[in-house]
Amino acid sequence: MNRDYRKLTQEIINRQNPDNIAISKSLKEELRTIKYSDVLLFVRTSMNEVDPDYTKKSKEAGERVKKHLKDHLQNVTYRYQGSVMTDTHIKGYSDIDLLTICEKFYTYDSNSVRTVLERTDLKRKLTESQQDKLKYERDLSSYEGNGLNDLRKLRLESENKLNQIYSRCNTTQPKAIKIKNLDLHREVDIVTANWYDDIASILNEKGAFRGVQIFDKAKNKKGPADFPFLSIERINKKSADTNGRLKKMIRFLKNVKAESDVDIDLSSFDINAVCYDLSISEYKDASFQELVPILCSHVNKVYTNSSHSNELMSVDGRENIFNGKPDKLQNLGLLLDEIVNINNDLQKNLQP
Repeated sequence: MNRDYRKLTQEIINRQNPDNIAISKSLKEELRTIKYSDVLLFVRTSMNEVDPDYTKKSKEAGERVKKHLKDHLQNVTYRYQGSVMTDTHIKGYSDIDLLTICEKFYTYDSNSVRTVLERTDLKRKLTESQQDKLKYERDLSSYEGNGLNDLRKLRLESENKLNQIYSRCNTTQPKAIKIKNLDLHREVDIVTANWYDDIASILNEKGAFRGVQIFDKAKNKKGPADFPFLSIERINKKSADTNGRLKKMIRFLKNVKAESDVDIDLSSFDINAVCYDLSISEYKDASFQELVPILCSHVNKVYTNSSHSNELMSVDGRENIFNGKPDKLQNLGLLLDEIVNINNDLQKNLQP
């Protein structure tokens, strides 16, 4: 099927730049040099970052919420998560997730810690210093308060404060309060959570390795652990080591998915993992148009090689992306079809 790449490119531009902010001179010059090819322009535009002015407003909306809550709440740490923090978002009007993390307590993977310390075959794999870290965690006095009550109180206090400030404040969702800053035209999701440490977190001095458990107000329970901060750190680091190429590929796949005529059920979490899996040596010196066949080959390898797909892990290294998930692998095949067609059109245009 022939694609109207001019139309697709304009849709991406409208999504990235809904206020029609003037693009930078350097980008304008670069785009002008490739206008002769509609598919090249599409590829370059789909890899482009959202204008920093939009990203700045998303972060500013989060900072304003944080300031309001800091003046009202105690024993809370604030962190951001999501694609805005890696600059891989593809919408100018991107919302941002603000985690309000209760500092009164934290939880850890006590079962795994106990198992490692009790099994000689597992313990001998650790240094004495690492064993001491696990023993220290195990021997700490348990929290005497009620963690769920602490989280519920934090959630309700956040609701009360934000309802006083924002006319658009939705408190009906179980896992997040959603506000809209009408001045900045940005939404912020405020998520109540507690810290969570698994063995990797404990052994690596916590920090970016720490996870969080999100509080569900409707169920009055903590959810499974997520580890967003290590993923953010690793994507930012690897992309910096490749002069931004990793993020270009992530944005490209997200835009291709968004512009597809078929529904492709892959999350940003999945797409991040597929791109992060690529060895830096395969693309560290590639031009933007060369990234497309590199991605095409890599996604095809993941899709067709079950050994590879079964072993492919999330960016934080804690979750299999495709193993035991045939529906998700099938959706990767749908994305592959889109990439193959674009690559074919691209190669035709690059021929002398």
